Amino acid sequence: MFSYFRKLRVDVEESVRIAIDQLLAHKFRSLLTALGVIIGIWAVILIGVGINGIDNGFTNSMNMLGPNSFFVERWPWQDVGDDWRKYRKRPLINTDYATELNEIILDTPNSLLQVAVPTNWTGRSVSYEDQTARSISILGTNSDFGYINTADTLHGRFFTAAESTSAQCVVVIGSGVADALFPDQGEKAIGKKVKISKRSFEVIGVLERQGKFLGMQNFDNQVIMPLTTKAKFVSARHRWMNSTIRVAKYEDADREQARDEIIGAMRRIRNLSPEEENDFEVNSTDIIEEQIGPVKTKIAIGGFLITGLSLFVGAIGIMNITFVSVNERTKEIGTRRAIGARRRSILIQFLFEAASICLLGGATGLFLAYLSKIALTKLLPEFPASLSIDLMIWAVVISVTTGVLSGFIPALKASNMDPATALRHD
Repeated sequence: MFSYFRKLRVDVEESVRIAIDQLLAHKFRSLLTALGVIIGIWAVILIGVGINGIDNGFTNSMNMLGPNSFFVERWPWQDVGDDWRKYRKRPLINTDYATELNEIILDTPNSLLQVAVPTNWTGRSVSYEDQTARSISILGTNSDFGYINTADTLHGRFFTAAESTSAQCVVVIGSGVADALFPDQGEKAIGKKVKISKRSFEVIGVLERQGKFLGMQNFDNQVIMPLTTKAKFVSARHRWMNSTIRVAKYEDADREQARDEIIGAMRRIRNLSPEEENDFEVNSTDIIEEQIGPVKTKIAIGGFLITGLSLFVGAIGIMNITFVSVNERTKEIGTRRAIGARRRSILIQFLFEAASICLLGGATGLFLAYLSKIALTKLLPEFPASLSIDLMIWAVVISVTTGVLSGFIPALKASNMDPATALRHD
């Protein structure tokens, strides 16, 4: 047994040496042969980077909303098609529903829900001295928002229940607003007076950086203030126009059961009879996940079809070149067989040559994918592209497997040659 493995090691070492010599002797031919593998590996890595980026971006975005949060709104988070008229006729969401929901939650034994929080947003400009931040989301809520907000305060604090009840002119600003109004001195924003709709508000907190939701809504460009304070400069109808009730469930509570509990409570609040349809929606992050899933699947299928086609073309090219190499070196094969080389040695030699070409292609494709990932990060800094170790391992495995499979038939032909016939080959 020891003798067998020693001979196998000698065969492998000799095959590696010959494979390297052949690559160096035919550099340009080897590069052209590996082109299909290069494109295939490049494509599969980029697809993997893209899907990882989508997953990371989606996870980050969902964490901004809160994985345990529900959103009671008029409209569903999905395409409603021709039913949009039905949803437009629904009554607006009243922020007072949060108080009624909290009362029901307290009265419900073993409720799966923690708290309901009213929110209302509008777009405004925010200014400080000669600095102005435009298109800022002004979010009105109460002090319970701190329980469901996924971002902690980086500097300062959140407003208290007393400040909310008494409609104090205090705000908590996002990091993007802090950067725009107080460049490089976010901590010094605490205590400063900013202006919104010609009213002065004291900055009491700065939120930690969050980023954009699905690459669109920037959670750093928001200002949070007491809902009672916001009511002073927002009309009664607009006060409800963009209102949402955010409801948090307990972390270990079943999502669907918690959703059913919210639906039952909202039907009571809206005084809906059993035969009436819901005139509200209970949205959550799983709805977006259901919509993102098919998109990722289509991207993966399209990418892997391109990858498969490129690898197939590359494998055909490698098989063809290996056949050419076998024919060119028939006398060499005959000589080696005549002086005692085993069939296994010849087989391993040509398999290593084919695999080495694919390994070269895989390494080149991996390098190009790495450069592409760097370029993508610079062009789209908000896209969380990542090149994982798993992807690199898969690239190496795919490239070597392609080489072994495509080179097996030519290698088998070489190993089965009759020494005498091979020596007479012209």
